[in-house]
Amino acid sequence: MVRISMDDPLATLAAPPPNETPEARQARERREAEARRINDAIDEQIRQERNSLKKKKRPVKILLIGQSESGKSATLKNFQLQYAREQWKLERMSWRAVIYLNLIRNVIEVLDLLVEAMAHADGDKQPSPSSPTSDVPDSDGEYRRRYPPSLTFTDKHRLLKIRLAPLRSVLVDLERRIGPGSQEVYSVSAPPADAREPQTPIPHSRSREFGVSSSNGWKSVLDKIRQATRGGAGPPSPNQKQRDPGHDEVTDIFAGCKDDMKKLWKDPVVKQILAHRRSKIEDSSGFFLDDIDRIAVPDYEPTDEDIVRARLRTVGVQEHRFIIDESPSFAPLSDHGKEWIMYDVGGTRSSRAAWASFFDDVDAIIFLSPISCFDERLREDRNVNRLEDSIQLWRSICSSRILAKTQIILFLNKCDILHKKMKRGVLVKDYVPSFADRKNDTMTVMKYFQEHFKDISKKCSPEPRTFFVHFTSVIDTKSTARTLKAVQESVLQQHLQKATLI
Repeated sequence: MVRISMDDPLATLAAPPPNETPEARQARERREAEARRINDAIDEQIRQERNSLKKKKRPVKILLIGQSESGKSATLKNFQLQYAREQWKLERMSWRAVIYLNLIRNVIEVLDLLVEAMAHADGDKQPSPSSPTSDVPDSDGEYRRRYPPSLTFTDKHRLLKIRLAPLRSVLVDLERRIGPGSQEVYSVSAPPADAREPQTPIPHSRSREFGVSSSNGWKSVLDKIRQATRGGAGPPSPNQKQRDPGHDEVTDIFAGCKDDMKKLWKDPVVKQILAHRRSKIEDSSGFFLDDIDRIAVPDYEPTDEDIVRARLRTVGVQEHRFIIDESPSFAPLSDHGKEWIMYDVGGTRSSRAAWASFFDDVDAIIFLSPISCFDERLREDRNVNRLEDSIQLWRSICSSRILAKTQIILFLNKCDILHKKMKRGVLVKDYVPSFADRKNDTMTVMKYFQEHFKDISKKCSPEPRTFFVHFTSVIDTKSTARTLKAVQESVLQQHLQKATLI
């Protein structure tokens, strides 16, 4: 006899109907058994999905931070070079147009200096159309400081001005082809002839520089180049041979100007003009003038090093994803198949407000500070020393309570350029008074800045943290690969600790 509690309405509903026949009872029991089977199957599926989620590898999230032209994008390209070789190969020829753009900008910058000096020698003080007004001497005294005395110009220089003029239209065509990434960078004031002199603000000036503003970064630029070349066709398969993007009239004009570009770059008068300038074009990002012979040819194919050196200014924040390759030569066995997400953020002052929204849930921050820039000024604000700006950024990142438990890895970058400046005899103490009477050589300067950044980290961090630092030249792909391997192992260990796996 079944006893039913009248206090339980569900029990009443679940009770068999009165006067149930044997046939009805068997049918009901079959339905209940099927319902239990379905319910058990759903429970098992939920259990399996829950276990699968537990086993799924949480992606490693890295944020690249630093001022503009600190080397963030070059570091990111080094990661792509190591982690995503197949995609890297597919994109290789698309970088050709960007490298052309960089080299043409180099040539036009040098040509404008020559044209400006020739115009002043002829009594015309008007700037050339593409010269930033902040770089134009406005007095005979400033001209003498900016240019060496007794420059002698010949018909050869006037001919170079004419023969290289087509490169200006090539530059415009490349900017149009690559897309709306051509941004304008605004300077608050021009740099003085000597950075140690008192500075007087002057009206705003502009200099054009190519940039990337989409959420996919240079990916969108390369896709646009490929689509323009193929007439809108879809992406090529990995086994399909790519047609050379940019192999058209632009390439023909560019290759046709090769000899004149070489003559301009090697001209003794031009060398005099460039040697008289405090800033060296050789130290700038995207410098390719020493590679004219190799690049200005119809069958040029970019090397890995060319792609890493190619300059595209980052605007905004861009996300890049990598799946660690199965090759044990670079990745630890525990990291095979793991997804890494890297965020490359624009470094100009106007872009930095977007950084904070990415601080949460990142495993590590790679902070890039170019220690060669102790005698340089921000492109967007010529009153601000670049090294001082970088130090202030480092202080604010270390002080952030949101990042108190986040691993911060410091790249003291552009050590190669620092070494060149030391060989040229640039004195650090003239720009960094606290350097005082220390020995003015590369190693001493590197160790001095390392201790300075370390001291800030120790004083400003809300909680004690390990100081991770690497001296880098991120355009050197081989040495950077070794650095990235050390960084990867350190970040992976921190990542596993956060995931409570160790």
